[in-house]
Amino acid sequence: MKLQNDEAARALISRTILAKDISELWGRGTNYDELHADVRKQTSHRWADYNSIPFAFTLYSFSGKRSQEERIKIIQSFGYMGLTGPVQLKNPSLQFTVMEEYVGDPEASTLGTPRVTEPRNIFLGRFVANSCRDVVDKYDLKKRRYISTTSMDAELSLVTANMALAAPGKVFFDPFVGTGSFMVAASHFGALTFGSDIDPRSFRGKDEEKKKGKNVEANFKQYGIESKFLDAFTSDLTNTPLRNAQLLDGIVCDPPYGVREGLRVLGTRNGKVVEPVMIDGVPNY
Repeated sequence: MKLQNDEAARALISRTILAKDISELWGRGTNYDELHADVRKQTSHRWADYNSIPFAFTLYSFSGKRSQEERIKIIQSFGYMGLTGPVQLKNPSLQFTVMEEYVGDPEASTLGTPRVTEPRNIFLGRFVANSCRDVVDKYDLKKRRYISTTSMDAELSLVTANMALAAPGKVFFDPFVGTGSFMVAASHFGALTFGSDIDPRSFRGKDEEKKKGKNVEANFKQYGIESKFLDAFTSDLTNTPLRNAQLLDGIVCDPPYGVREGLRVLGTRNGKVVEPVMIDGVPNY
């Protein structure tokens, strides 16, 4: 992709869940002769800018393998760039990555076909920034205080909230809130969130869970984002109590399908009329 500068690249990757990092492309080729020629053509005018900065080179082979001797030889082949700064393998100020892409037959070993020994594409990139993929581990359901059998996977929730552009200053709603996975994900990106569910036990916690303080709000407190949690309420989505106005910046949800969790629903069976419960003369719906 084409971006204006490093700042734009950092802004993009800072929200990215599926990618690991972002690098500026300095050259590409189908072999090392082509790669070196492209690096010289595309970036020779910039080498002086990085001449004395502490740096490191790494080699990443996707679906391939290189011996330590081969790795050293490949890295040394970029000596023409004239980098004179000290080599700093840990947290370098400047990091270049050689990325090799191998294409092989996944059934090669079974069929007796020789595996691919040379890469199809080779790239040289200047590392710019890491993504926020590590938050997937932070929000892992295995570590979450309150979940159920229908809680949405942390990675999928974060990807969904990112695609919906959840951000500070926005209000997001989940009409099938359950244990709040989508609300937590949207709030991670800074949005204010609230939700509803036809079964209030899902977000309030069942009797034993409530006694232990296990509910949707407990999840927000666990991650230190309770200020982003507005509320959750009981509602049948087909008769929503939300007023008809532009309240929301986004809706993220996992609509129910099949039967995965026992639940109680609002309403009556067989058209029976149920007298409303009255409290101090006022219907208590």
